[in-house]
Amino acid sequence: MEKKYFDELMTSLEDAAAFAQGDTSRARVVEVEVDDPVPEYKAADVARTRQALNLSQRALASVLGVSTRTVEAWEAGRNVPSGAARHLLFLLDGDHSLVQRLVVK
Repeated sequence: MEKKYFDELMTSLEDAAAFAQGDTSRARVVEVEVDDPVPEYKAADVARTRQALNLSQRALASVLGVSTRTVEAWEAGRNVPSGAARHLLFLLDGDHSLVQRLVVK
């Protein structure tokens, strides 16, 4: 290893050790804003996705790991999917074969 890289590596290790011991003076914080590419799913979107997957509300609930009442509320417009459920709906919209991997057996 070239001395330059060794020195940089040692400095990084020393910084990491100092941080682990509570010294944040040499720490760097990088904040990155990321636009969420996943759209919101409204009542009609959830129903369309479920029907395209040929699933009942109960089956979709099982695939997404939510209750049947949750899916019913989404489709009735009383609530909207968020978090992991919204992301899973987005993935299922793009690749229907994923259902088979998510089915609880």
